[in-house]
Amino acid sequence: MKRNIWLDGIMGVVVGDALGLPVQFMSREELVEEPVTDMIGFGTFNMPAGSWSDDSSLTLATLDSIRECDGIDYKDIMERFADWLVEGKYTPFGKSYDQGATCIKAITNYIENPDVETCGATGEYANGNGALMRIMPVCLWAYKKEKLNEWTQKEALEAVHKVSALTHNHLRSQMACGIYYFMIKSILENEGALLKRLQDGVDNAVAFYHMDNENQVQMSFYHRLMHLEEFKNTSVGKIASSGYVVDSIEAAVWCLLNTNSLKDCLLKAVNLGYDTDTVAAIAGGLAGLYYGYKDIPEEWLGKVQKREWIEEMCNMEIKKDGLTL
Repeated sequence: MKRNIWLDGIMGVVVGDALGLPVQFMSREELVEEPVTDMIGFGTFNMPAGSWSDDSSLTLATLDSIRECDGIDYKDIMERFADWLVEGKYTPFGKSYDQGATCIKAITNYIENPDVETCGATGEYANGNGALMRIMPVCLWAYKKEKLNEWTQKEALEAVHKVSALTHNHLRSQMACGIYYFMIKSILENEGALLKRLQDGVDNAVAFYHMDNENQVQMSFYHRLMHLEEFKNTSVGKIASSGYVVDSIEAAVWCLLNTNSLKDCLLKAVNLGYDTDTVAAIAGGLAGLYYGYKDIPEEWLGKVQKREWIEEMCNMEIKKDGLTL
């Protein structure tokens, strides 16, 4: 059976989000006392089991835009983000919730002045994880376009950066999305252990960003990811799971390196506490691509709200010269 990487990656994001949502903002100490072991409901936002948050909503809005536009249309993506915020589209129950402040501000800016170049925040505080959490569809599209030799690597990264910048227009945030893209490429293109694939992805990201000396200051924030064998052995006490984009990608990768299944990876991510849904969503996207949809527990999938609708959107194809990729 042919693999559907859209289903693998997107459902990995959604399941991670839904698993972490009920305990979002809980401390690590609280979760040590009462760890998450299954997909539960209610909790922080008092939502039924399988409910997902803004992480998945904005991911699905981006995916739907790519499907409908047959490509990356920055204005269309922002229109759909506005539909999410104002009308509750791309949500489990028709109402947006758990909205990040930076995303709200960028979408509001866009509604007031529909300019995709200026709506995103640019300051130091524009380095939350609100772009990284939703970037999976763009990464998969860019990967396919590179695979078809329709985009260069530079063009692929430009698209990833520009979609990040719609809300989080700071180079550090864009780089997190870029590193994530290179990890995705490496997982999909290479064979062997996950650590090696992720390290190859990081190495390729470093090579790309170091072509421009101006990038090196921002790349230094990701120094712990440069040597994953060493990073894997970092104690949990030195792993932060906050909404800061560097913390989020580090925590997600650390969970991937220290587990051997998608289920264990996502449970570890959630039980780190704090920004539980987003760290698990980021980890879930990579875990879904590595382990595959088949490794997502069916009891979790069965609880995901609007599962059939989401999975139908994941039936994405790119065709060229009679080939379907």
